[in-house]
Amino acid sequence: MEIFKQKVYEAVSFLQDRMPELPEIVLVLGTGLSGLGERIESPVILPYAEIPNFPRTTVASHAGNLIFGRLCGRPVAVLQGRFHYYEGYSTRDLTMPIRVLSLLGIKNIIISNSAGGLNPAFAAGTLMVLRDHLDFIPDNSLRGPNVDEWGPRFPDLSAPYDQRLIETTLACASRQQIDHVATGVYVAIPGPSMETPAETRYLRQCGADAVGMSTVPEVIVARHAGMRVLGVAVIANVNDPDNLKPIILEEIIDETKRAEERFLRLLLAVIPEI
Repeated sequence: MEIFKQKVYEAVSFLQDRMPELPEIVLVLGTGLSGLGERIESPVILPYAEIPNFPRTTVASHAGNLIFGRLCGRPVAVLQGRFHYYEGYSTRDLTMPIRVLSLLGIKNIIISNSAGGLNPAFAAGTLMVLRDHLDFIPDNSLRGPNVDEWGPRFPDLSAPYDQRLIETTLACASRQQIDHVATGVYVAIPGPSMETPAETRYLRQCGADAVGMSTVPEVIVARHAGMRVLGVAVIANVNDPDNLKPIILEEIIDETKRAEERFLRLLLAVIPEI
């Protein structure tokens, strides 16, 4: 853990010297959603490969940049692409960027992803605001010695997603007349293989409305650090276990891209309200 701490603080020091101002919000952009990075005003773009000790993205649809700048007049930090357990990282290592940004003093984080729908009431393109989650990834990003100055040994997760941010997001969706916005429970699985029909049926029975391979480890670290969290999943497809069609990544990315405009409209309405 001492080695990991040293790596984290090296990255913090590097970024402190390069960010133009302290961001108020972190935005994590998931699969097919990196277009928001192009909306940043006066961007300072830092490829992950240039930041000391940052992991490296191996997924083609994740650009792999940290962007500082302004969005809707607010100073933001954008993680244009993320890391996953299935890439071979431990959850502690894949959440390192969240830890670093929290230590810079940022208090709010919006985490997005592309997910498979489990709730039969959903349709492809639904924007699901996360109200809770299930963690089926067999590793916890806080496993190992606790660093007390980073957060408590046993952080409370009775409200992992900030209720006021959820209510603000739903109100913004209503005012902007953005359709197909819902709330739901997200379940994180290890990946990279997609769900079988039996697994889809089981995840539904567990109470999940959408399934993906990310987000939860990041949320755990963010809450450990005292950050307020908003989660938004773009439902790329809906899985029917009794008539399960092949789940193709390229089709998921295409469907997410089709919903991206509505997703961006929602975020651009929410950010000024945080």
